[in-house]
Amino acid sequence: MDISPSLLAVALSWRTLLDIILITTGMFFLLLTLARLGTWKIMAGIFLALVVFIGANLLHLQGIEWIYNNVSHVALIGLIVIFQPELRKVLERAVWAPPKLTPAGSEQLSRLVADCLVAMAKDCCGALIVYPGREPIGDKITGGFELNAEPSYPLILSLFDDSSPGHDGALIVEGDRLARFGVRLPMSTTTRLADSYGTRHHAAMGMAEQSDALVLVVSEERGQMAAFYESEMLPLEGQEAVCQLINAHLERIGQVRRKRKSRVFNKVHFLLVMISLFTATALSLSVLDTSRNIVERSVSAPVDYTQSTVDGSVLVGDRGTEVILHLSGPLTDMDELRQRPPHVNIDLSTLEEGRHSVVITSENLNLPKNITLLDVSPAQLDLTLAPMERKNLPITPQLIGKLPGGLKLKKVSVSPETVLVTMPKVKKGQGAFKILTTPIYLDSISADSSIFCGVAARPAIQPVSKSWPNVEVRVEVESVTPPKPEESRKPGAETALQHNSKPK
Repeated sequence: MDISPSLLAVALSWRTLLDIILITTGMFFLLLTLARLGTWKIMAGIFLALVVFIGANLLHLQGIEWIYNNVSHVALIGLIVIFQPELRKVLERAVWAPPKLTPAGSEQLSRLVADCLVAMAKDCCGALIVYPGREPIGDKITGGFELNAEPSYPLILSLFDDSSPGHDGALIVEGDRLARFGVRLPMSTTTRLADSYGTRHHAAMGMAEQSDALVLVVSEERGQMAAFYESEMLPLEGQEAVCQLINAHLERIGQVRRKRKSRVFNKVHFLLVMISLFTATALSLSVLDTSRNIVERSVSAPVDYTQSTVDGSVLVGDRGTEVILHLSGPLTDMDELRQRPPHVNIDLSTLEEGRHSVVITSENLNLPKNITLLDVSPAQLDLTLAPMERKNLPITPQLIGKLPGGLKLKKVSVSPETVLVTMPKVKKGQGAFKILTTPIYLDSISADSSIFCGVAARPAIQPVSKSWPNVEVRVEVESVTPPKPEESRKPGAETALQHNSKPK
């Protein structure tokens, strides 16, 4: 893509820069969440799809663009459904309530927990302790027992003793209290951990994948300590390492006030920022480049007529119902016309009675701002307006076909018999206008029937009440008596005939 000075000037506008910053921020948090959850393959597939789309857009590959334009909406809904947990975590990270500050003595609690972990590791006693982060974990844990106790060395050891009812579960530490114990954590759904690790490790990884909590684990088989945070496993050696990790976590989530040390920016974070920035910049430049492409298209547009007042005039005779518009404008704006096709609006209230040639201009169209009207076919519409009058017209039933054999019409009545309409004035010698019902097929009638019909009338005839009434047609029939056969011979005639027919 050749970046012209004009495109570069537009790209450097504050709106474009703000757009790039917001897209980069959103993509970074989404990619970071996907990376934490171990869905790198899905993330790579999405990034590859974005690269293909941007490349096709820049190279104007119409086949790829057509596929994306027709599939992107469905794919977007599918991605929202598939990545609902990840998107939820991104939103939770964007908006969170500041945590309560832990009272003084947090270092003593950290050291107490570290002493307990070291002691349990020596005795090969399994343990699982969770320090929640900024994100709530209530919807991710199940079971357990309410504790809300002041921490102590004997209490923590007793909770993970084999005789304790909740020794296989996790202990939740909130602030300076032991909140719950025997809690079940979500299992990991990724392949980050080998199958050789036990249930505690997979549960700790599952919690670290789905939240920003810090999870401390003591292996019952190996007697080793480990920490899980942001989908990563960190082996721990000694009491001091455990204390530093807990204090750093509390400082990170804002539960303790301490002068923070400068943090070294993670290489993975830097890579994700670069990917997000590159994608956002390429996407913005692609959209800008596409918006600069001026194309011409022919679009069909229906003609809408705005009727005049009841006492004014009415449109009669032939009228145009559709025109072809030759338009020019940016490609993106032209594509929007597929969703919102233009209409030609003709206001009849500004015209007097008689014949008119209405020229179609851009004022008759609801075109977007950047679309230019080049030509119209036909360029004008020939219309005829006639004076209107109010009149009661009779409603005539439209009977089609014949009654079944042996039946004939006795009576046909219509309710209402007339309707008040506005219509063009009838000139001398001109046939009268009729109001007909919708067709009534007689071959389907075998007895007296009441049929509800609609009304069929010319477009120039409109009801004063703004809507046509429902018409009830009452059809009464009667049976036809077949005629008696005529007596072709008088009594005794047959005898006389036989007598005369005898041979002499």
